[in-house]
Amino acid sequence: MASMETMVLTRNPNIFANNPLDRMGHKRGDAAWLEGKRCEPETLVVPLWHLMPLVLPEHTPGAGRDTGWLPFTLLESMFLPESLFVFLGINRRGKALFALDISHARDPENEGPVSGMGRFEDLRELAMAGDMPSGELAIMAQARGMLEWHRRHGFCAVCGGATIVVEGGYKRHCEACGAEHFPRTDPVVIMAALHQGRCFLGRQSGWPPGMFSALAGFMEPGETIEEAVARELHEEAGLEISSVRYHSTQPWPWPSSLMIGCFADAVSEEIYIDGVELEEGRWFEQAELREMINRRADPEANEGGLMAPPPMAIAHQIIKALVDE
Repeated sequence: MASMETMVLTRNPNIFANNPLDRMGHKRGDAAWLEGKRCEPETLVVPLWHLMPLVLPEHTPGAGRDTGWLPFTLLESMFLPESLFVFLGINRRGKALFALDISHARDPENEGPVSGMGRFEDLRELAMAGDMPSGELAIMAQARGMLEWHRRHGFCAVCGGATIVVEGGYKRHCEACGAEHFPRTDPVVIMAALHQGRCFLGRQSGWPPGMFSALAGFMEPGETIEEAVARELHEEAGLEISSVRYHSTQPWPWPSSLMIGCFADAVSEEIYIDGVELEEGRWFEQAELREMINRRADPEANEGGLMAPPPMAIAHQIIKALVDE
């Protein structure tokens, strides 16, 4: 079996992608191995408080902030029998990384073993700030998504009994009926419709003024990616689609989605906006898309015009790909 170090993938352009860890799925069922990793002195743990990871301040101006990776011995006093403690993987230096939920703490920034070290930051705001390595953001998305899943699945969906955490956090087992529950990922299609060199984008009423984006929606049971793309574009904009092409995917841990980015070829530019899903929709020339991408880079200097979503969104990368073509 190939290790993560021997696997070479084309770099994904999306934030929260390109996770550098070897998740060691073949070892997570070995409780003794996991306990051994937890006890190793070089093992590192990131604490999350209400799903916000600890972030350390810049060591020097302009160097960017760092994830608050700490030795387990420092956090041991915050580890309760019921604490969520999830194995994340092995990094490139061979160190085991874990995530620990410390939401029971009252004010960990000012009390306890991590007081004064840094701040617990919202992951979305961290991604928007752009001052942390993409690999670290991907690991934090993994940690947040895993802890959020556990917080929502403490009881068995089959019999209602309490479940326990096993396999390093990648399974919950019901002791009452024996059912096994695994972390879920909800697939979401997000797509730009194309026709003769033009691109269709829409906007919702709650979005910032002037922002247009790709359309999106959850996949339904028994549906292919292509069928979901065609259905969503027809439901929201009345578009008829002839073919679908894949662009990229993006983990989106709010709470547990995988954004599947696509381009869809429309039969015509005829649209129907019902005002429910979309407030507005229109076709854009490539030059207009370029202006929207450029305006997003400096929205204050270009106030009042149309703009693309922020770079942390896969929709930005989909639109940017059309501009780069």
